[in-house]
Amino acid sequence: KSKCFALHPWICFLIILILVFFGYESMSPRSLLVGRLGASETVLILTPWLAPIVWEGTFNIDILNEQFRLRNTTIGLTVFAIKKYVVFLKLFLETAEQHFMVGHRVNYYVFTDRPADVPQVPLGAGRRLEVLTVRNYTRWQDVSMHRMEMISRFSEQRFQHEVDYLVCADVDMKFRDHVGVEILSELFGTLHPGFYSSNREAFTYERRPQSQAFIPQGEGDFYYMGAFFGGSVMEVYHLTKSCHEAMVVDQGNGIEAVWHDESHLNKYLLYHKPTKVLSPEYMWDQQLLGWPSVMKKLRYVAVPKNHEAIRN
Repeated sequence: KSKCFALHPWICFLIILILVFFGYESMSPRSLLVGRLGASETVLILTPWLAPIVWEGTFNIDILNEQFRLRNTTIGLTVFAIKKYVVFLKLFLETAEQHFMVGHRVNYYVFTDRPADVPQVPLGAGRRLEVLTVRNYTRWQDVSMHRMEMISRFSEQRFQHEVDYLVCADVDMKFRDHVGVEILSELFGTLHPGFYSSNREAFTYERRPQSQAFIPQGEGDFYYMGAFFGGSVMEVYHLTKSCHEAMVVDQGNGIEAVWHDESHLNKYLLYHKPTKVLSPEYMWDQQLLGWPSVMKKLRYVAVPKNHEAIRN
């Protein structure tokens, strides 16, 4: 009797593996291991490699806060405010102070070509802002792609000595609700809000074999957003260094991936599985997508804007 009882956890684990294997091969991502705490909708809460997907109701923030406080954790938040995009920085920082890693030590790393335009935003205890001056580029695509180079360089030279985790975010966004230590893991990516319920055939991966970001048809787990990713400093270093090196090779071959650094991010996360995946609660555009009932919270959201006016 005791031996049978001891086997039960292993039997459950094997059942999960079987469901993942067969479901992953024959079903859409949405139909895999699904569930939802306290809601009628079903969503994916576990990846095929058994990494958690973070939705409201899938974590206990009080327990997690205590765990990370006991570790004396410091979180770095990188953001690029280049050229006219510096206008978004004040709202980004103000809302981060309200909702991002509240109660924990945070270093804001602002990369900008306009250090004099960085706003003075009151910061809470244990939180500081560092302005890192970088050059600008004529095209916004180049600004976007060169951030991988900058993050990898500073991770190696500086960040690894100052913080435990790095969160890399876009500046033309605002924090609207709690974003805390539940997102932290060795390596995390965020499901793209436009593809979180789609089959892999719909993903806009780079499909040209000439590019280092190439992902063949029939391959792929999820489509990740380039606007919100992170992990431990060294894992982020490896990710950004790999993406930067791949983009340098592409540039030498006269090709640019279809979605620039995001395409290379997706290629990296396909072959280096994230240990945690964030739901679209952590990356949403209400102006374009509304507020579907499956989204119990909108945590990090796009700011309505005229992209062309800003880029020009």
